[in-house]
Amino acid sequence: MDGPQKGSSLISVDWIEEHRRDPAVRLVEVDVSPAAYEEGHIPGAVLWNAYTDLRGEDYLPVGREELGRLLSRSGIAPGTTLVFYGYGAALGLWLMRAYGHEDVQMLDGSREQWAEAGYEWSTEAPGEAAGPPVDLPTEDAAILASRGAVEAAIDDPEQLLVDVRSDLEFDGSRFWPSGATEDTGRAGHIPGAVSVPIDLLRREDGSLKGPEELRDIFEERGVTPDRTLILYCTIGNRAAQAWFGLSELLGYPDVSVYYNSWVEWGKAAETPIDV
Repeated sequence: MDGPQKGSSLISVDWIEEHRRDPAVRLVEVDVSPAAYEEGHIPGAVLWNAYTDLRGEDYLPVGREELGRLLSRSGIAPGTTLVFYGYGAALGLWLMRAYGHEDVQMLDGSREQWAEAGYEWSTEAPGEAAGPPVDLPTEDAAILASRGAVEAAIDDPEQLLVDVRSDLEFDGSRFWPSGATEDTGRAGHIPGAVSVPIDLLRREDGSLKGPEELRDIFEERGVTPDRTLILYCTIGNRAAQAWFGLSELLGYPDVSVYYNSWVEWGKAAETPIDV
């Protein structure tokens, strides 16, 4: 695929085809629905549903122990090479980095690259692996920001909050990206946050633009490498892709994701919100 291949964690569909039968490699498709996976996926891949596997009924992220159980069911051990693809590929990569798993790769852009390259889909889902939960370390606060860290950043001139949701979400017209009205909280944005909608950073196929374009877009909005940056969206997926662009492609030194994002901030009664 064309694009920002200079990032060491970015791989191609040809790389996946060459390595997917390696028992030390585990392919994971990340999405917000099982529909695409069930219609066809890369052979051997397991599915992580960003809502039902990575978050609970309250939409907040699952804890370390439950995440460790997911890794165990997926056949993932501390030394496994993880390869993420699909709608939430960047979320999977960032999340595993936040929990200390360094050997993580990602296919940036559309999952359709697999079929476009002439490879076949599979409808056979791997069986769940047996074993105790993977013992994960405490999350890395340098890349996974807490609500407290966000609150402290609001009035700190050395820090910057970056909202990568759409304009309609940022200005308070919508709570969810789809505009759904059920189970919503307060709409708007965190005070002091700058808006950098993720669509500005993506090509038509969903992959990130090249480093030079990304740098221009971020710097035009005051997102510079001399500041501590905290990114957020609704559930962390879009923020994770922006984190990858800033951290891996541009080399910004201090970038984290507020994983709880707007589903926590917007539903809390006491958090400050601007519109």
